[in-house]
Amino acid sequence: MLLPFSEGELLNLPDCEITYVPDFLSAESADAYFKEFRETVTWQQDDIKVFGKVYPQPRLTALYGNNEKPYSYSGIVMQPQRFTPSLIAIKNQIETKTQVEFTTCLLNLYRNGKDSNGWHADNEKELGENPVIASVTLGQERYFHLKHRSKKELKYKILLKHGSLLLMQGETQHHWLHQIPKTARPIGERINLTFRVIP
Repeated sequence: MLLPFSEGELLNLPDCEITYVPDFLSAESADAYFKEFRETVTWQQDDIKVFGKVYPQPRLTALYGNNEKPYSYSGIVMQPQRFTPSLIAIKNQIETKTQVEFTTCLLNLYRNGKDSNGWHADNEKELGENPVIASVTLGQERYFHLKHRSKKELKYKILLKHGSLLLMQGETQHHWLHQIPKTARPIGERINLTFRVIP
């Protein structure tokens, strides 16, 4: 069991441990980080195979880490760049709260409402049995949807604020899927930092 965030909200959902911290970063820090990552990260757009067809992934990504371990999902293999000082600063802030040492950060850039991330679980083998995922939102607020794998009536959505942290741990990835859906509304850009452990 990990140390809880005293200032966070533990979602009242079964078969999971998900904590939401809306003001994890100050508005000033979140603004500065968003500007820095938008301008300095080497973003890439990989092709992804869905039901046998290949499409450009509907968002841009980048991978950073401290142990040179690649990360694989949906047929994509990403090689990490070295953590930047700003990513290390955010990582240290999360680690102080969770007592977990993260090795890797997958960054996602959602350029507009057409960019999305479909239903999935962060359950790749290299993440271990009960992975801890710490997800920081910068920029545009977006809805984060959850649905239970076997209890189809269990669905939930939460609006992820600029500067917020969503922490998923325990058996969450075994029982729940999550997504960032498309939206027809005209919206701004969102950067998502997802810290994880690849031993």
